[in-house]
Order: sequence, then structure tokens, then C-alpha cells
Amino acid sequence: MQHRVPHDLPLDLARRVLRRALGGYVERFGKYRPQLTWRGEDAAEIAFTAMGMPVFGAVELSERAIDIDIEVPLLLAPFRARAIEVVEREIRTWLERARRGDLDRSS
Repeated sequence: MQHRVPHDLPLDLARRVLRRALGGYVERFGKYRPQLTWRGEDAAEIAFTAMGMPVFGAVELSERAIDIDIEVPLLLAPFRARAIEVVEREIRTWLERARRGDLDRSS
């Protein structure tokens, strides 16, 4: 099941937001050994490990939303909502920075 994060940015700016957000996610959550693979300008796959099990996800940008889809092993089903929440929070942080004109500032 996909989770949608709406945005109101021009597509080129939303692309920059997505790249910053996913890069920040990988940086901040290194203990989960995240791996990020871009599948074009507007789509990426995310893989990480939680409780020793692999978790896979996909993120895709469209003109008005960023869709997040995370698949977890059955034993980690309660973890799915938390994983989406973490990725969404990172995206929303960068969306807000872009709206304020702070996208290119380092902190």
C-alpha cells in the first residue's frame, strides 16, 4: 500500500527536495545500513535492515505528490508505519525548507 505526501512545488524543485530528503535519511539512519538506488530522475529504491531483516521500499515523485511504498517481512509489519513516518518526516522537513528558500543551506 502506498503512502502519499502531497507537495505544491514545481517539479524541478520537488526533485531537489526528494534527493536532499533521501540523502538526509541515508545519512541520519546509518545504523540501519540504508542503501539508496536511483531508478531515474523521479524514482528511487530504498533498502535497509531492521532487526536483522531486510526491508525494501520505493519512492516516486509525481507532479503533485511523493509516493512512498515500503514492504516489510510479516514479523516486522508493525514497523511499516514507523518506517513510512520516518521517511515522510524527512521529506516534509525538506519540503518546508524549499518553501522558505533554505534548500541549499547546509543546516
